[in-house]
Amino acid sequence: MRFRTLVIAAALVGGFVYLTTVPDSLLRRSLSSGPLWSKPTVARSAGLGADELNNIDVYKYTKDSVVYITSTVYQRTFFFDVVPSRALGSGFIINAEGQIVTNYHVISGSSQVVVTLPDHSQYKAQVLVRDPADDLALIRIEPKKKLTHLNLGDSDHLQVGQKVLAIGNPFGLDGTLTTGVVSSLGREIKGENNQSLEGMIQTDAAINSGNSGGPLLDSQGNVIGINTAIYGPNGGNVGIGFAMPINRVKGMLDEFRAGRSFRRPRLGITTVFVVGDLAEALRLPASGGLLIQEVARGSAADAAGLRGANSAVVVGNQQLGVGGDLVTAIEGKAVEEPDTLTRAIARKRPGDILDLTVFRGGRSMPVKVKLGEAPEEL
Repeated sequence: MRFRTLVIAAALVGGFVYLTTVPDSLLRRSLSSGPLWSKPTVARSAGLGADELNNIDVYKYTKDSVVYITSTVYQRTFFFDVVPSRALGSGFIINAEGQIVTNYHVISGSSQVVVTLPDHSQYKAQVLVRDPADDLALIRIEPKKKLTHLNLGDSDHLQVGQKVLAIGNPFGLDGTLTTGVVSSLGREIKGENNQSLEGMIQTDAAINSGNSGGPLLDSQGNVIGINTAIYGPNGGNVGIGFAMPINRVKGMLDEFRAGRSFRRPRLGITTVFVVGDLAEALRLPASGGLLIQEVARGSAADAAGLRGANSAVVVGNQQLGVGGDLVTAIEGKAVEEPDTLTRAIARKRPGDILDLTVFRGGRSMPVKVKLGEAPEEL
């Protein structure tokens, strides 16, 4: 499914592009405790390099936890006939109870979701949580055997340039491994239904149709993101892919385990990060912050009186909306990264208060915002 030139990576619909086993004790290791394996593999005698051996190790100990998801969606034809179509995607097992994380757009609108394990056994899945605001979903199967699962890492401390690995089912080719690096952090893209997906990880690891919902791993086998979308003029991979940070998933899981109905908080603004010379060129403090471009009507930000741009200027080769508030601090901490606001909101629930400091009319002022709730369906 294509949005402008950004393509959701899940979808092979009707054949057309719209867009190992390791002990539980090892899988439960934290990100700081080292890799999921400790003994050298047989491959070490084959004259392979250290990076190749790492790729082999990560794949060997994670591949059996990555699944193939097929969902049946009923669509109306031009003549209003209802016909079934099939969407393909990926997912990964997060515990021995058969819970699986994937993208929402992989299972959106489906009447039936089927999970295929690496051994080709199939199970009907139950959808437990839908999170369209962040394009995430939690599903569950009832396995007849013990499952291996992946360890969730920490996406708050990623660095541009660090190695990543993606496993998924591009074009239905199950168990495919690709590698790359973190190309950038804090990207904002438009999702399948034109909603903003903020704080995304950009990677050059090859992601294609069918990869959606699969894990983006670090060099120690921890999941640090969920492969979600690609940027490509013809729907194919050109080395620009996007993954939802795994820490966004953790909030969803915490709410589910606590037995609470899951809803994402919503502020209702779009921003651009400005700092240094760019900020000064706009007559803003050089320390910078998040310059508000737009405030959604009726949103929590609108109710709190936050202001968006009222005109536009071109600075260098970039057009920016100006005249709006500059968010310089959140919860008392200076805004130093593009995804600072996204991270802060991810730790909140609808109805919570978010303390902001904004620069307006040449002076700083505090603004308290009571967060709203993201729509259940976007």
